[in-house]
Amino acid sequence: MRVLSKSRFKLGLECPNKLYYTNNKDYANIKNEDSFLEALAQGGFQVEELARLHFPGGHLIDEDTWEYEKAWDLTRNLLSKENVIIYEAAFLIEGLYIKTDILVKKGNNIDLIEVKSKSFDPDDDYLFIGKSNKMLAGWKPYLFDVAYQKHVMQLCYPHWKISSFIMMADKTKTASINGLNQLFRITKKEQKRTGIISKVSTVGETGNSVLGRKNITKIVEDIESNKHRYIEDLTFQESISLFKELYESKTYANWPTSFSACKNCEFKLSDDDEKLKSGFNECFNKQHDWGEKEFNQPNIFDIYDFRKGNKLFQEGIIFKKDLTKDNIGLKTEAEKLTTSHRQWLQIEKEVNNDASIYVDKDGMISEMEKFVFPLHFIDFETSMSALPFNKGLKPYEQVAFQFSHHIYHENGKIEHANQYINNTVGEFPNFKFIRALKDALSNYKGTIFRYSHHENTILNAIYFQLKDSNEPDKEDLIDFIQSISHSKRGSAIEWFGERDMIDLWDIEKRYYYNPLTKGSNSLKEVLPASINSSPYLLKKYSQSIGQINLTSKNFLDNHVWLKQDNGDILNPYKLLPPVFDNWTEEALENTLSEIEGIADGGAAMTTYSKMQYTDMTQKEIDELSTALLKYCELDTLAMVMVYEHFKELTY
Repeated sequence: MRVLSKSRFKLGLECPNKLYYTNNKDYANIKNEDSFLEALAQGGFQVEELARLHFPGGHLIDEDTWEYEKAWDLTRNLLSKENVIIYEAAFLIEGLYIKTDILVKKGNNIDLIEVKSKSFDPDDDYLFIGKSNKMLAGWKPYLFDVAYQKHVMQLCYPHWKISSFIMMADKTKTASINGLNQLFRITKKEQKRTGIISKVSTVGETGNSVLGRKNITKIVEDIESNKHRYIEDLTFQESISLFKELYESKTYANWPTSFSACKNCEFKLSDDDEKLKSGFNECFNKQHDWGEKEFNQPNIFDIYDFRKGNKLFQEGIIFKKDLTKDNIGLKTEAEKLTTSHRQWLQIEKEVNNDASIYVDKDGMISEMEKFVFPLHFIDFETSMSALPFNKGLKPYEQVAFQFSHHIYHENGKIEHANQYINNTVGEFPNFKFIRALKDALSNYKGTIFRYSHHENTILNAIYFQLKDSNEPDKEDLIDFIQSISHSKRGSAIEWFGERDMIDLWDIEKRYYYNPLTKGSNSLKEVLPASINSSPYLLKKYSQSIGQINLTSKNFLDNHVWLKQDNGDILNPYKLLPPVFDNWTEEALENTLSEIEGIADGGAAMTTYSKMQYTDMTQKEIDELSTALLKYCELDTLAMVMVYEHFKELTY
């Protein structure tokens, strides 16, 4: 039985063609569905369990995901009561199927409560609908999801009066107990389903609640009346009918391709999918008559930060060879690569099969002359918990649980000098983290490097956590943070450290472009591009650690960082063991990429969440910790390698 569930409805909103490819084993899908993994990454299981405690006495419909009729029968029996609360209430009618997070029935008055692992400010009057009366893009999928739920419920019970709410973490509230985030444990059941073990039975045991809810009844009504549309050419009702028909009949919609939808399409082939089909390729074959020649031709989908893509795609400009400086809006500056200049370099080099590196030697040298030895390379791994670790903290406060620190000495010696990981269950690690970082960096002078703005953001967050704390050494720690960072724009307190970390990512963006990165500035792409472009790096790191002037805390002296397979240099990240249940880091990052707040680092964050929120043996925790330490060490060594590559290009 094929039913249009909430998830399939939302998939159809992204692109109706996806309804043909989803659940089809013949087609590749780079975003694997795993509720256990997503629960760990998002923290939604904690928020939902806490939300249920706000509505005690409810009945849980805990049937398997494919048992639609059984779940619907159980729900109908409960709904025969005058007053009832149901968790995961199921509704099935005419091929449409939904499960609600929380349903409160008082006669014919129904509260439909959708629980989301997001945060909100209750005083924000423009949370969902902007000042121009347009629905904010980030909330659109969630709001249409609730509207779909209400639609199905109303079909089942036309006489009901349904009010709709979204319940989330209130970022103006603080936890009143320690260990709130540890009160709900997650387990993995069969068929990738997720189970929760709650250590409390009443909301009172959780202290002052950090959750709140917003009434979205009027917004849902506006969706139903088509004041807000997700797909311009379809009314809300038409979209439901179309998606149901397409999914039920396994029919390809032949929905017109678009830049934004196709750029992010998950039904593409990866290197390991040779036996599978590509939904992306089929769409362009059917709609644009693309053949092997066109698929091998550089197109606009991978152009870095390409905001003109939608307009140009609509004009029929899809291949890089058809782009001009005018239609990408090329602007150049003497002292740095602008975004449009990087885009033009990417376009021009790919069209001309030019693999040469662009480097502004003068600009890069001027930056490198400012560096003071020894050089320090730092990488943080962090997480955000929907429910706070400690009393006095707010939802989604930053949690810093790991760092790695490499030192590059003036004589060329490379030392993996320090590392830190906190894997103690339920412990808020930030203050131990910053003490360890202070100990690591205070022993030497010299320039400190980060890659991108993340580390500075985390230091700002810990700064204000310390300000509100009673830590005995907080003034020393605050002074240290101020010395190696700068305040964020708009901060109530402003500072600029005399040893403020230099952003290697910013240097790369300003002065360097390597065609092998395909426009990406991510370290995970810049590293293999640098390795494949650098005879120096290849020669040096093809030797074992014991043969070169290098020390490591996590790898033996016989470990070799760079290996080749049939002449191809293997990405060193791919040589490391998986950190999460046989998922490769690449597969994890692809699957987590659509989750808000997760870009690079999703694998480490999810692994840390597993250690925190599942019941594991100490041996399992130690094994995961060892894997995380290896990945984080490679992150800072990767920064060292990129620095060495820049040095090679400029001297």
